[in-house]
Amino acid sequence: MKGIVEERAVELGEYIVENKATVRSAAKEFGVSKSTVHMDVSERLRRLNPQLYTEVREVLEVNKAQRHIRGGLATREKYKR
Repeated sequence: MKGIVEERAVELGEYIVENKATVRSAAKEFGVSKSTVHMDVSERLRRLNPQLYTEVREVLEVNKAQRHIRGGLATREKYKR
């Protein structure tokens, strides 16, 4: 079981970097919770693949900086209907 979790952490990291994905979209794609994705890419990936971890952190920092904009657009669309 331990190897599966480690493989998933690396796969999640690669998916996030390749697709510039958010934690939420990665969780949906892999069928796991947002907490699991966060744990995998912040804790496990740091030990397993530090270079990939750095790339993932960069993508997630950009996502975090843009989060308020995406939220505003979603609210705008909600009230347009």
